[in-house]
Amino acid sequence: MVEPPTRWYYEYITANLFLASNLNRIVYVGQTRYQRVEIIETIPFGRCLILDGRTQSSEADEFIYHEALAHPALACLPNPRSVFIAGGGEGATLREVMSHSTVERVVMVDLDQEVVELCQEYLPNHHQGAFHDPRLTLVYDDAARYLETHPEQYDLLVVDIPDPLEGGPAYLMYTREFYRLASQRLNPGGIMVAHAGPCSPINYHEGFTAIHRTISSVFPAVAPYRAYVPSFGSEWGFLLAGQHVEPAVLTSQEIDARLAARVTRSLRFYDGITHRGMFALPKYLRQALAKEERLITRENPLYAI
Repeated sequence: MVEPPTRWYYEYITANLFLASNLNRIVYVGQTRYQRVEIIETIPFGRCLILDGRTQSSEADEFIYHEALAHPALACLPNPRSVFIAGGGEGATLREVMSHSTVERVVMVDLDQEVVELCQEYLPNHHQGAFHDPRLTLVYDDAARYLETHPEQYDLLVVDIPDPLEGGPAYLMYTREFYRLASQRLNPGGIMVAHAGPCSPINYHEGFTAIHRTISSVFPAVAPYRAYVPSFGSEWGFLLAGQHVEPAVLTSQEIDARLAARVTRSLRFYDGITHRGMFALPKYLRQALAKEERLITRENPLYAI
């Protein structure tokens, strides 16, 4: 008989459901100016970054989340050269963006310098040296404040921030005011992409549909998609937004051709076939998106459960 593990890491997926992982060791625990930081190592997922009790990514499956966040938007752009990343402290979103040979300039703005430095030290398999790329300008600031005070335009704006916890550092960047600001910083034909929380049947109502409704109040075209991330214990939602965004019209062959011409590293999750499947939402989710009426604003924010 196999003896059960003696140490577990528990994380709530919903108020009535949690995910438990066999804990191998605790790498780091601390409190920055903005949030509690844990870097742990579990048997199923390897090293994990946890902020304020929420898993941000794990070694075992971070490639799913980060490839899903970065590559569909980049593949939809004919010649992406300039990219803004809000958040992204692990450096893995940066890694994926930098893999596109057309990209000439990336501005990454993360509020928490301590988290970025901890990730550089303890999560090398995440960033894989991306912080040393000369195309990068790394700024420690509030991303919304930076966009307000720096009127540069970008082909792609990636929103890779923590969940909107009450009192946390990120909840105001889930509001209509922030998305409107983001839209003003895009070049003509530019795209914004944001992760939008869980979208499984038991938890899509926590934020995904409201975030979609809010972004749709700013951008004429919004394309929802999803990917299952095991360490999150849920399917995870993403949203592409712009003036003209039609990812579903691209064939798998067109996606693969663009990746072959541009991407300098081997991808493990995303390709043309995966692209087609990600944007084919199940019926329950399409219906929920159509019915959603909530708008997230500074006066009426959304908080993750």
